[in-house]
Amino acid sequence: MTNDHVETAVRDRSIPAETLSLLQNMVLDSADVGKFLSGLSSLAARALSTPEREVLCGMTLLLPKKNGTVASSSDVVRQLDELQYAYGDGPCLTAARTQTPMCVDDSSSDHRWSDYFAAISAHGVQSILAIPIPLDGQAACALNLYATAPRSFGSDSIKLAHQFAREASQSLRLAVRIAHLTETGQNLTTAMHSRTTIDLAAGIIMAQNKCSQEQAMMILKAASSGRNTKLRDVATAIVTSITPATPATHFDE
Repeated sequence: MTNDHVETAVRDRSIPAETLSLLQNMVLDSADVGKFLSGLSSLAARALSTPEREVLCGMTLLLPKKNGTVASSSDVVRQLDELQYAYGDGPCLTAARTQTPMCVDDSSSDHRWSDYFAAISAHGVQSILAIPIPLDGQAACALNLYATAPRSFGSDSIKLAHQFAREASQSLRLAVRIAHLTETGQNLTTAMHSRTTIDLAAGIIMAQNKCSQEQAMMILKAASSGRNTKLRDVATAIVTSITPATPATHFDE
């Protein structure tokens, strides 16, 4: 089937209501953002493919001060996206960073990312469409679509991909927010445990040396500095020398 016929098939399509419902449920069912993105990639591949044209899908998520997250609907897409990370540039990374759609009609004749295109030529991919997904704050994301035939993504395919990206945006924002809150909670719990251990160690030093809490903390900090060891590790060693039981806080209850 020609690209014109494929475009006619795409023109008559929209994102099904059941797909939109799945997007919302995936947020609750996914343990982390990576799992959510993997599910989103598979869902997009199914929603944007036609019987005549298979579309492979990947997701690129860029977070401040963290390595990017790559998720894909297949091993081939994972390799394509990871090669882009290795080169540090490409249509999908550019779309995520600039929040501008990127369309490659034929990778064999497109010279914008020639090194990357040469590296992926063995995979038979010739068309690439990268659509940014709007997120909050400094997070950036792109929906990465691949097809083996040149000029696979015409104007109607791009409209359909934009529709999916818009629908996915709210669910992905929620998934990122939940992941941030979970991480913040885990960090707070870790900090509370560290504080409990340090306070117990200070109490042991106070009892052994009959000194004040301030003096006990000075002894702890001096030991930490002298051994080039984290304060909580020094405190843990002192506490475990008295009891093997793991210190607990009321936050564990």
